[in-house]
Amino acid sequence: MADIQNPANDSTNRGALSTLVTVYFFWGFIAAGNGVFIPFCKHYFHLDQFQSQLIDFAFYLAYYFGALGLYFIASVFGKDVVAKWGYRNSIVYGLLFSAIGAVIMILAVNANTFPGMLAGLFTVALGFSLQQTAANPFTALLGSPETGSHRITLGGGINSFGTTIGPIVVAIALFGTTSSSADLINSLGLGKVTVLYALVGGLFLLAAALFFFSKKLPSGKYDTDTEKSPKALAALLVMTVLLILVFVPIFKSYTVETTDKTLLDGIEMDRLKWLLGGLAVIVATLLFSLTSAKKSAAGWGAMKYPQLVLGMLAIFTYVGVEVTIGSNMGALLEQSAFGGYNSSQVAPFISMYWGSLMIGRWTGSIKIFEPGAGLKTVLLLLVPLAAFGVILGVNAIAQNDIKPLYGYIVCVVIQGIAFYLAKDKPARTLMLFSLFGMVCMLVGIATTGMFATYAFLSGGLFCSIMWPCIFALSIAGLGKFTSQGSAFLIMMILGGAIIPPIQGKLADLKFIGIHQSYWVPAIGFAYLAVFGFAVRKMLQKQGIDYDAGTGSGH
Repeated sequence: MADIQNPANDSTNRGALSTLVTVYFFWGFIAAGNGVFIPFCKHYFHLDQFQSQLIDFAFYLAYYFGALGLYFIASVFGKDVVAKWGYRNSIVYGLLFSAIGAVIMILAVNANTFPGMLAGLFTVALGFSLQQTAANPFTALLGSPETGSHRITLGGGINSFGTTIGPIVVAIALFGTTSSSADLINSLGLGKVTVLYALVGGLFLLAAALFFFSKKLPSGKYDTDTEKSPKALAALLVMTVLLILVFVPIFKSYTVETTDKTLLDGIEMDRLKWLLGGLAVIVATLLFSLTSAKKSAAGWGAMKYPQLVLGMLAIFTYVGVEVTIGSNMGALLEQSAFGGYNSSQVAPFISMYWGSLMIGRWTGSIKIFEPGAGLKTVLLLLVPLAAFGVILGVNAIAQNDIKPLYGYIVCVVIQGIAFYLAKDKPARTLMLFSLFGMVCMLVGIATTGMFATYAFLSGGLFCSIMWPCIFALSIAGLGKFTSQGSAFLIMMILGGAIIPPIQGKLADLKFIGIHQSYWVPAIGFAYLAVFGFAVRKMLQKQGIDYDAGTGSGH
């Protein structure tokens, strides 16, 4: 266990890492299947667009409640559950829990009930929450702390690869083709969904067996008592209650049936106000916790560390920004100023956006393999181009028109320059990539056509390495609070359930529209840049310098 318990170990445990990153692939590969179920459920159960989006909402909400549940148990019993089980066993248990979710999904499909399917997906994501709570700090600790963010980036790159090929494999398995036309979606019967989730459950069990019997992967156990943190628990529970109170009227408003335009406009404004209220609840809770912990650290646990609290808000913002750019891209491209594409024609652009995450994560993981200075410079050019080629190839296989994507290679090269300037320093990387992302959003807002489209797509390039940077910086120096801090960060995936609807509601307002609604991710990138600048100072005050000894070879 020395290689896990001693973060000062300079060399990466590559054998353990090669096993661990497989779970990242499963997350991306399996979660990509949701893209099939959203149009299927909308047609089969006669849902409106909001109701069909409850599939994604169930996923993001489960991450929050899963992480909150782990923390609540630890607070009550005084033991860190993940630390006691060990990182490896926690991943195994999470995979088994996801397998239970697959079973629930099969039962719900056979019972022909959409709420039951949501319950199954929610359970699957609860398992994902446990897996990620364990896997991210485990990955960071498999070697030198200076390269921890790069190992998480490698895992993210594998995850993105799974997300890229997952929809194609699932489509071929269900339809015998990569097409997702309306006729094929309409022909998708519940029997095929049952077969698919039987296979998904089998993959969960296979992955669990791989981790359980792997001799390369250490157990990662920490049998330590957890300091009580009643103040942090109270703050999070109050926030949860307030969020529930906020979302109830949002969902109730969708049961109103009327053709009165004035009434409908009023309902839309009310929904926006409640969504903004939910955002205000989260921001206010975290800022209150930050200021209170500064006055008296007792009872706050991991939240007594400012880098963790502001990192929670950063994760919330990052996930929301990443999801909202992609979720609103289709509606943007339907506008005449952006090409007037129909729903079938936007597929390659959406694919390129999510594929951009893979480009950045593959590039960001180069340092893990410890290349020499000259080779590293060459790889900074070749790796993103290779990843770009993979995305074009995947779209070509899917018979998508890839010609409009050729010019995007310029944006990929710009990202390579950003990597060079960042010099492998997490705080500097986060700050630079956030600034680049903000500039891209502003350029997209100020222009139209393919130039603006490329600018918005570039948001994926600059979101790509934010998770590992934020995560590694936020848990730096937490010591025995590392697992607790990890759970807090996983909770903040909730941003994917709140920020995208806010942009969507702003886009519905005639005086704003879908184009100008992209001020939402622009503001998000601005906060992430501020966090990247501030967190470095915070860590230095605590005697932690992530920049020391890093960045060589440029």
